[in-house]
Amino acid sequence: MPSYTAPTKDMQFVLHDVLKVTEKSIPGYEDLEADFTSAILEEAGKLATSVLAPLNTVGDTEGCTLENGVVRTPTGFKAAFDQIREGGWPGLDMPEEYGGQNMPCVIGTAVGEMFSSSNMAFTMYHGLTHGAASAILAHGSQAQKETYLPNMVSCEWTGTMNLTEPHCGTDLGLMRTKAEPQADGSYRITGQKIFISAGEHDMSSNIIHLVLAKIPGGPEGIKGVSLFIVPKFLVKEDGTLGERNGVSVGKIEEKMGIHGNSTCVMNYDGATGYLLGEEHKGMRAMFTMMNEARLGVGMQGMSQAEAAYQNALEYAKDRLQGRDVTGVKNPDGPADPLIVHPDIRRSLMDQKSFVEGARAFMLWGATMIDAAHRSHDKDADGLVSLLTPVIKGFLTDQGYDMTIKAQQVYGGHGYIEEWGMSQFTRDARIAMIYEGANGVQALDLVGRKLAQDGGKHVMAFFDLVKTFIKDNAGQDAEYDRAFLEPLKAASKDLQAAGMYFMQNGMKNPNNALSGSYDFMHMFGHVCLGLMWAKMGKAARDALAAGASDTAFYETKLATGRYYMVRQLPATALHLSRIQSGADTVMALDAANF
Repeated sequence: MPSYTAPTKDMQFVLHDVLKVTEKSIPGYEDLEADFTSAILEEAGKLATSVLAPLNTVGDTEGCTLENGVVRTPTGFKAAFDQIREGGWPGLDMPEEYGGQNMPCVIGTAVGEMFSSSNMAFTMYHGLTHGAASAILAHGSQAQKETYLPNMVSCEWTGTMNLTEPHCGTDLGLMRTKAEPQADGSYRITGQKIFISAGEHDMSSNIIHLVLAKIPGGPEGIKGVSLFIVPKFLVKEDGTLGERNGVSVGKIEEKMGIHGNSTCVMNYDGATGYLLGEEHKGMRAMFTMMNEARLGVGMQGMSQAEAAYQNALEYAKDRLQGRDVTGVKNPDGPADPLIVHPDIRRSLMDQKSFVEGARAFMLWGATMIDAAHRSHDKDADGLVSLLTPVIKGFLTDQGYDMTIKAQQVYGGHGYIEEWGMSQFTRDARIAMIYEGANGVQALDLVGRKLAQDGGKHVMAFFDLVKTFIKDNAGQDAEYDRAFLEPLKAASKDLQAAGMYFMQNGMKNPNNALSGSYDFMHMFGHVCLGLMWAKMGKAARDALAAGASDTAFYETKLATGRYYMVRQLPATALHLSRIQSGADTVMALDAANF
């Protein structure tokens, strides 16, 4: 069975050496001293390692079962959910007035990574609840907040998001679920939703569904969509649970992965719903949840890569196969361990450099969310909005690839379920699809986010990179060569791609759209390159200051150098593809495929 160890030391390095959280002028960050964050991360890490990780294989093999309209979760899930709830973990970064602990998002993100790495399917139950609660917090009336949030923040009640229907996925304007107004101000919700994660289960006393539907007579298409709160059990005026609502489970989907999460077909048969936000403004309200979910899904891609890497590394150290071509390394054994071989090293370095760079990227993104929410920083809000499709698309694509690399280290054993490596690959695969498939993320990035606010935010990103290079150049020739020069070259590639879109996208939009996926990956590499340049600087400074753990910082520098020379140059390939335009992509008639 695979194991998991929480990477708390690396998280502390990013928080304090790289991001220097206590020096930021964000309310609440002054409390994030190293001892304080260490205590939180260590406690969460113990829970992830000792409680959630052992249930990961259980959830995968048992799955969920539907019995008489009730979904039974895998053995041990309910007890583990009780522990999560009792520890206050679901409300870690939620407002105190509703029972949360009001921690910054950056801490919630670090804890979320550990929970997701140890058991992604399980973590989705309270992760989705967090998103639903955030939508109610942002768009609900005071009465709705008081009715639902205390129990959702504590996870006594859980939450879902209901978007997709059998005939419409991304194009939500095609939805048929309708909401008929009632005399008491409520609505009767009728329709079917599919792919609803955590749609029904036995771990909470109520489930609060957020459902997109159309009010008859409203505008056509997406402009006519509204969002509704539809509880599994109606809530009485005194806050106690009343009668069962007209919502039921049609079936549990048979999936490739995340078997421990109940992905349901939900049937709404005249269910009572309550408008959340304004009529016909449902997408605005739902996007509060979707954007949070997209960042969380990006983290899922990285988290599965982390867990897979840890196990591949241990296997590579233990498994004896062949001899080192430069000389025997294990003279007392019949063969040397796998890790001596250059191609295994390449694979492990790909995984390690991605995971550590992605972790820094995620936590940096979380500081922008905190700046936007706690300091009302519009520039930070704009930048994280620009980067959201990059975080979601790039980290899940790459995270999935890394789980495959980890599986490959095992050879044939990686294909055998006994070793458990296929679960990381199967679980990671969904992250590339849900909350907006990655092709859609790329279209959003190029078609909407680049031009947002007149291109202000992408220019701010380029200025950020340029300023970092300028401020840190000339102090250390080796650092300049290993980190700053590759980052500068990659950033120029990204700017050249943006310029190509400006010059060619207007006369033929396909020239931009056919290069959008490459652009998303190029942008992702530049972001990780920036993170590695920052981590390289922090490691170099720590060594210069006489840090006692020299091996940790030297390892960080070596890993960063690897990324800069072996991964970051991919921007040149992506640029070449983008500049080839749309002609070859669009050359064939549909009948000729």
